[in-house]
Amino acid sequence: METETETGKQRTDFLSGNEAAALAARDINYHVMGHYPITPSTEVAENLAQMRANGEHDIEMIAGDSTHGAAGICYGASLGGGRVLNATSANGLLYALEQLPVQAGTRSPMVLNLVARTVSGPLNIRCDHSDLYFALNTGWIILLARDPQAVYDLNFAAVKIGEQAEVRLPVIVCYDGFFTSHQQRRIQVFDNTELTQQFLGTPQTDITALDPKNPITFGAYMNDPDTINNKKQLSLAMAAARRVMPAVLRELEQITGRSYPILDTYRMEDAESAVVLINSAAETAKDVADQLRERGQKVGVLSPNVIRPFPAEEFRNALKNVKAIVVGDRADSYGADGGNLSLEIRAALQADPDNQTVVLSRIYGLGGKDFYETDAESFFEQAQNSRQVPAFEYHGTYKGEPNHTPPPAMPAIDTQEVSRGMAKVTQNPETGKLRVELEPLWMMSDVKNRIAPGHSACAGCGIFSMLHQIYNVLEGDLVVLFNTGCAMAVTSGYPQTAHRITYIHNLFQNGAATLSGLVEMYHARVRRGELPESSDITFLMLTGDGGMDIGIGSALGTANRNHRMIIIEYDNQGAMNTGGQFSYSTPLGHRTPTSEVGSVLAGKGFHHNDTAQIFAANHLPYVFTACEGFAEDLMRKVAKAQWYAKREGLVYGKIMSFCPVGWRTPNSVAQSVMQAALDCCFFPLYEVEKGQTTITYDPDILGTRLPIKSWLKRMGKSKHLLSPKNAPILKSFEAEVERRWKRLKAMHEHEEL
Repeated sequence: METETETGKQRTDFLSGNEAAALAARDINYHVMGHYPITPSTEVAENLAQMRANGEHDIEMIAGDSTHGAAGICYGASLGGGRVLNATSANGLLYALEQLPVQAGTRSPMVLNLVARTVSGPLNIRCDHSDLYFALNTGWIILLARDPQAVYDLNFAAVKIGEQAEVRLPVIVCYDGFFTSHQQRRIQVFDNTELTQQFLGTPQTDITALDPKNPITFGAYMNDPDTINNKKQLSLAMAAARRVMPAVLRELEQITGRSYPILDTYRMEDAESAVVLINSAAETAKDVADQLRERGQKVGVLSPNVIRPFPAEEFRNALKNVKAIVVGDRADSYGADGGNLSLEIRAALQADPDNQTVVLSRIYGLGGKDFYETDAESFFEQAQNSRQVPAFEYHGTYKGEPNHTPPPAMPAIDTQEVSRGMAKVTQNPETGKLRVELEPLWMMSDVKNRIAPGHSACAGCGIFSMLHQIYNVLEGDLVVLFNTGCAMAVTSGYPQTAHRITYIHNLFQNGAATLSGLVEMYHARVRRGELPESSDITFLMLTGDGGMDIGIGSALGTANRNHRMIIIEYDNQGAMNTGGQFSYSTPLGHRTPTSEVGSVLAGKGFHHNDTAQIFAANHLPYVFTACEGFAEDLMRKVAKAQWYAKREGLVYGKIMSFCPVGWRTPNSVAQSVMQAALDCCFFPLYEVEKGQTTITYDPDILGTRLPIKSWLKRMGKSKHLLSPKNAPILKSFEAEVERRWKRLKAMHEHEEL
């Protein structure tokens, strides 16, 4: 269905908020997008990647090493004078947070789609506004999109507002994770980009980093008097944004037929009480307001479309004759007795001495808790009885049963149950190298496992076979830290846990540093006599799902300090816990949701990183690679890892782990896929012990060597590389695997390498 506005045609589509953001980005035709996967915003990049693969746009899409890296990419790109896009959520925003004031302070426009999500801990991927509220003081303009239509429209407005000559500020478009990002709605979109490009115009700036004849210094060091002037200019730019926004939004209304006032006032013409809400919950409140109006109650709903600059004057005007309001904040400003929205409304009303509106603050919907019509009814009722209810309160919490006890955790593992001597480690007195003798595998079948049965992993997931093999040979007490990832999520969903040993979680970017702090606390307390010297704890960190993208800085810092601990990475070749996006470990040309295959592009555009060699270059006492399908090789290496970690320092191990969903491969062919990866030398098995490399599985010697094609054809994510048109990619892949294999063999043959 087509509709026609004053100046152009639109068609009806059925899109989610993330799809609408991606479609708007395509129509805006950004120059660069920096991005990094995090739920629930990742779909924006995924949709654009699919369009890019099919030649539907020419946006240069750059995947950062982390959300912090993606923010840096965007800042650098914005200094070049073109249009820039990013999308993130929750802890991704917080990790990038230090970049946001840098970009605002140097007046570099761009657009960031913030798909609002709970900031952990505890870890939660559902919607609230705790991430949004962290961004309020960064100097960015912030627009609020309550539905997919607003997401589409306000992305255009964001570009134009931010690029105004007197403004020149970056802009956030915030919409609710899952409620808006994933729920599809009928929306109107433009048939072609001619009208939108006319609305946006050409980006204009007299200052760029790409004009060598006019060199500019960006982000210069400033003394105190200069800095306060700079911040005053930033304040003036925000004031200018307040002035230009109405005109830009009116122009947007002319071409779309849709109005976006600074403050949306619904049925407020004679309202005596009202509810104030941000984004999707406001729509629920509007439905309830209609019902209450039919009963003769004078109620209304206020919902800002802009929160930075804050619409103080608009709130003052809307509340002149309103007796009381309930302000719902989907995040708390802890200790301030109110959420940020309620506190700022109170501050705005103080400037009107005649205003007597009672402002009640309610914290609701944290962690994605739904906001139903009954909740809105409660808010309206409290506004109408404002003198009888507390000024500040949480809404939707519940008291625990006085006699209720939490479900029992898994019983602690008895050290004697697992310390069965399954691996005997001896040291060669001449070379210092270790020798490991394993008991037969059948003898390990009755060794108790440190992780209990029952999990929510995908069928065929390789993580648990890997964990069983690791735990079978580790002796004594064990403390584990899991980075965010599949292995973490499927074993520790509140209020249950599958771990029978002490378990810690921290985010990708800081897991290694966190565990290193615990390691040093352990040794400090032993030295002071606070823990017995006979205590025998091994510290193990499990990471994977692309964790050595975002976490490699922390891990390398830990390696440089050489703490006595083990880092094991399960390598499943992607960021599987967020939906299988590509990571440093994804091979060249392989298909993922952010390295799609289409008529123009064919999978990931660069080779996988070799983290085992990176950590070996840190001169650790022991580094190894292993495969979950080669149990004896893996367990020998883990036994060595424990010996070195307890005596000499940090150990790093990289284990190939099967992922049927991410690899688009049936469970039944797992063994052949893993074997082919070893036999084609894509994933070589070796160890670096005291600086000397030893290959532990050599398909050349065994006569099992396979061509790369034999491995690629077994997986759905790489079959396309066998087509004739992708022959150059396949040739490059084969050449790189061969180069790395020859280098490894040379290191094996020459001890000094």
